Amino acid sequence: MERKLFKGGIVLTLDKTIGDFKKADVLVEGSKIVEVKPEIEASDCEVIDAADMIVMPGLVDTHRHTWESVIRNVGADWSLQKYLGSIYYGNIGSKRTPQDDYAGNLLGALEALDSGVTTIYDWSMIISRDHTEEMIRGLRESGIRAVFGHGSPGEGEYWNRESTTFDGDDVRYIKEKHFSSKDQLLTMGLAIRGPEFCSWDTSVEEIKLARELDAVCSMHLGFGTWGSQDRSIEKLHNAGLLGDDLNFVHANAVSPEEMKMISANGGSVSVTPEVEMMMGHGYPATGLCLENGVRPVLGVDVVTSTGGDMFAQMKFALQAERARVNQQILDNGEMPGPPLHLSARDILEFSTIDGAKALKLDDKAGSLTPGKEADIIMIRTTDLNLFPVNDPVGAVVQCTHSGNVDSVFVAGKAVKRDGKLVDVDLKRVREMAVEARDSIFEKYGTPEEAWFVK
Repeated sequence: MERKLFKGGIVLTLDKTIGDFKKADVLVEGSKIVEVKPEIEASDCEVIDAADMIVMPGLVDTHRHTWESVIRNVGADWSLQKYLGSIYYGNIGSKRTPQDDYAGNLLGALEALDSGVTTIYDWSMIISRDHTEEMIRGLRESGIRAVFGHGSPGEGEYWNRESTTFDGDDVRYIKEKHFSSKDQLLTMGLAIRGPEFCSWDTSVEEIKLARELDAVCSMHLGFGTWGSQDRSIEKLHNAGLLGDDLNFVHANAVSPEEMKMISANGGSVSVTPEVEMMMGHGYPATGLCLENGVRPVLGVDVVTSTGGDMFAQMKFALQAERARVNQQILDNGEMPGPPLHLSARDILEFSTIDGAKALKLDDKAGSLTPGKEADIIMIRTTDLNLFPVNDPVGAVVQCTHSGNVDSVFVAGKAVKRDGKLVDVDLKRVREMAVEARDSIFEKYGTPEEAWFVK
């Protein structure tokens, strides 16, 4: 069995029973972590020099619309309403070919891996079975660990509060063909519209199907001007539908009582702080979650409007929540801290072990725990924006960017080494992405209020 020994790094395990190390080794056999401790003696290993590196679990992005990589940054000035009106209802999202989706998911997944994200929940927008096949092919080719959230087309007949349109047979077909085993990098999720974007009965049907298929069920819910009025969490609770397999995206405007209902039933909330603050979803629910018993998790959401790395989301989440609480303290005539509200370690946990738990992958990912799969990233500490490292957790959360990620391993396999993706023809990927971008916008037309460079 192939063995790798990561030697002499600063090791952040994110496993509270093991702890962190100023200097330690990590032994990997095949796809699994075998041992984490100082000075491991092992023969017949590929020794990976981790001196001057932070060695830690790969980041977990719990909410990303991966195909949108090929229409990157068209919406830097878009509000939520502008985004929905431009992407859904027969607009940009309906102009994709299956080949466009292959290119988009491959590019988007490689972007994530390059920035140290080893696991994503790909919240897809399905057009046809051919599109689904190509989305899955793009993810698989990239080498990323992903939950493929099988979604609905972006047409108006699907995205309205009276919609009963739903094809469960197609979902069952994809599950049987591609996701019959959980012992693989790609697993199945259901990206449902939820009770605020389709009929109540259809939402119930979709949740029941997700449970039939043992798939993590994710929905956008509880934001914007309608989020506080709908009380969707309360309705789900009263119907006995809440559970640890439900993931609620955004949830900015749900009530504290509803957040407690999520907590009592083990559900998760994905906060996408940068996009939420810029687009108008509402203030990020990080504090609302924590004050009511939920450990929030993080996501990038849409690269139409922001970058695709999780380091930025960690900073946005931390500073937005600290600013909220700091202002409350200042308004009371006092000075904040020390310590400041919410720690850097909390944010790092949201982005690793807590994210893995939300996706029901914490038996495989999220921490450097012996027995788990070796999803490992290495961050260079000699880079000028990090050197010298005095607090490794603070360095990762507050100072690191994608360019500092030296190496990335998924299930023990190197996908990035020495700052470069491994065995990836970037020229081909870029050419496919340009072809997909051009194909989409030739059908749609140049987006309003956005620069489009041919």
